[in-house]
Amino acid sequence: MITLYGFGAGFGLPEISPFVTKTEVQLKMAGLAYRKEKAKPPASPKGQLPYIVDEAETIADSTFIRAHLEAKYGFDFDAPLSLQARAQAWAFERMIEHHIYWALVGARWIDGDNFAKGPAHFFDSAPAHLREKMREDAQFRVAENYLLSGLGRHAPDEDIDLAARSLFALSVQLGDKPFLMGEAPCGTDATAFGALAGILTPFFESALRQRTEQFANLTAYVDRMMLLYYPEFAWAPVQQQAA
Repeated sequence: MITLYGFGAGFGLPEISPFVTKTEVQLKMAGLAYRKEKAKPPASPKGQLPYIVDEAETIADSTFIRAHLEAKYGFDFDAPLSLQARAQAWAFERMIEHHIYWALVGARWIDGDNFAKGPAHFFDSAPAHLREKMREDAQFRVAENYLLSGLGRHAPDEDIDLAARSLFALSVQLGDKPFLMGEAPCGTDATAFGALAGILTPFFESALRQRTEQFANLTAYVDRMMLLYYPEFAWAPVQQQAA
């Protein structure tokens, strides 16, 4: 059986990490049996989660995990798509992972209140005399990466405006379809769901969440994906949360 290593539930989500969520949803899409274990990034061959152990193989990074599942188990996540649609799906995936994701990082890690409420607790089990320094160092490293991503170079309102343009692109692509590329979910839906659910969780309050809630089809999409892939998870529909 495949073992998926991730952070686990938290922040009002069935899985804290959008990338672990992506892999877990793709495992569900493929109908593959798996078990899930908690891990910390240093345990991974690439220093990041997720990674999987599949018999004698250890594969890290969600994109390479997908490639492994397709090659070994013969499951095509984009089977319904034309060649052009496959190219478009890949472009949207890159936009989500290299732009929208970093806006989510900013909302969780750079915002002081959200950091204290959420990521700061990753270090609660550290020795008391090291705990605060570890929190400061981690937040500093994330802030550096946020700067390198490009979004961190802008004023707070500007980075949200840029993220909103990518959210608009997703909203236009989704339109009134049930899934991003059509009537059936594809691999990119797992990516989009992980990022959008991470933004829309009621656990964090942010300008990014407020802007995302303005796209009614995106909020309905997250609710639909949550019900489809995590039916056992207690997720209040976004519009119900806002009522």
